[in-house]
Amino acid sequence: MADNGFVLAVLRDDAGWHVDRLPDGLQSDLEGLTNVLRQQQVGGIGLVDVADEFFVAIRVVPGSEVRLLLSDVTAAVEWDLARQVLAALGDDLPDDDDLGEVGPAGDVRIFSDLGLPEIELGTILDDLDLYADEMLLDVARRIGFADAFQAALHST
Repeated sequence: MADNGFVLAVLRDDAGWHVDRLPDGLQSDLEGLTNVLRQQQVGGIGLVDVADEFFVAIRVVPGSEVRLLLSDVTAAVEWDLARQVLAALGDDLPDDDDLGEVGPAGDVRIFSDLGLPEIELGTILDDLDLYADEMLLDVARRIGFADAFQAALHST
């Protein structure tokens, strides 16, 4: 899908799902992306694929709540965005003993109210044969915005 990854804003209103591509510079700026999503009246979801290595999902609920999911905690060793997510969660960087244990950090129930239960998201996250963009497409399919997701990726 994308060689270096992508940043998407996903919104739902009465007309349905809308997915827009955001500037690639937000791939390494958790605060900036969160601020962009907060500007949306209906709240929003940010999906960031970093080099197909891992993804970050950010869910801004109207008001002040921000929910975060990092698909692979070990990404924090090499990638700034993953470190920012761990810091926001109050989690420590994985130590050398944990580097072989790929797993998520954050809110694995982030999409439960949208029809993607924690157990199904866990199945996606556990599939180590999938690249980050494939995981996000699977999430989009299960929630119901796959067509808008793919259209946004192909509009450059």
